[in-house]
Amino acid sequence: MKIVSIEVFATQLPLLQPFIVAYDEFHELPSIMVKITTDTGIIGYGEGMPDPHVTGESFSSTYEMLAKDIAPLVIGQNPFDIEKIHRIMAEAVYAAPSAKAAIDIACYDAMGKAAGQPVYNLLGGKAHESLAVPYVVSILAPEEMARQAAQAVKDGYTCIKIKVGTDPAVDVKRIRAVREAIGEHMQLRVDANQGWRNVATTMRVLKQVEDCQLEWIEQPVLADDLIGLAEVRQKTFIPVMVDEGLHGDKEMREVIVRQAADLINIKLMKCGGLYPALKLVAQAEMAGIGCQVGSMVESAVATAAGAHLSMTKDMIFSNEMVGPLMFSRDFGKLNYDKYQLQLSDRPGLGVDVDEEAVRELSVHTCFIG
Repeated sequence: MKIVSIEVFATQLPLLQPFIVAYDEFHELPSIMVKITTDTGIIGYGEGMPDPHVTGESFSSTYEMLAKDIAPLVIGQNPFDIEKIHRIMAEAVYAAPSAKAAIDIACYDAMGKAAGQPVYNLLGGKAHESLAVPYVVSILAPEEMARQAAQAVKDGYTCIKIKVGTDPAVDVKRIRAVREAIGEHMQLRVDANQGWRNVATTMRVLKQVEDCQLEWIEQPVLADDLIGLAEVRQKTFIPVMVDEGLHGDKEMREVIVRQAADLINIKLMKCGGLYPALKLVAQAEMAGIGCQVGSMVESAVATAAGAHLSMTKDMIFSNEMVGPLMFSRDFGKLNYDKYQLQLSDRPGLGVDVDEEAVRELSVHTCFIG
């Protein structure tokens, strides 16, 4: 089986409501869709969701890189030769993880369809029977965040994740308001998305919310400050998760050596796809570090890929496969039963991609083959 053509679609996915984090406010999100076609007629779909604040890639740069620099080199390759494909991409372009993730995910979709197996069986089979997802609350006024969190609990969610990282004094009020609204036993995760920037600010906030029973604090300091993250971990009893500070093997080694985090947030868009993500899970297991599979708020395609990964490894105790719940339009459909994501057992990703929607929402397209 060989790849004979690749189509790249640069699309914009509309959100149901603005998604507000410490570094930006989003009303729509850029999704780069990839469709690979093989000489056997099997089609695989992949997705790249670039974020210039996190991966250093923009919407336009990811599209151009795929169209001109990466996709042409993959023509003629067997999707099953995934290590070779990653080597080809790595030799052509340094980093660019979300662009590479789009090709990687499409290859796994094609592999699964060719083998007649869901992707999770290609990754090791089921370690978990179900996937619980959190309810994610954007940065808003404390009382509105509390209201949304309380409603999510009424709707059946068992875990709340809130975004913070603006004014530290207001962030303290946000955390306290949400904890009071959801009760003392509900899981509460806090993500600063680098917004507190340094150790001093982080510790000033954490000292004021020590009694709020946080499940963890995620990426409180700047992404490249693993020394500072390690210091935060040493000074607080609240578990510390690294997100933007972890892309691939290089950062993973440093996190382990510096003992910089209790937990890691693996995102396919940061590490380059499912194949590199498996390596991060293996390293985390060696170091005894718990794993979450996070999301850049992706469509059903990349969300399904992350869900397949989440299903397969004991070390992955948490996932945030919530993207499809946040879009007003999507390229496929995943099955959510309240806070549970029910993963398909059909071959490949198990997503019926609506190519008409992909083309309708595209602002640029290209064909390579």
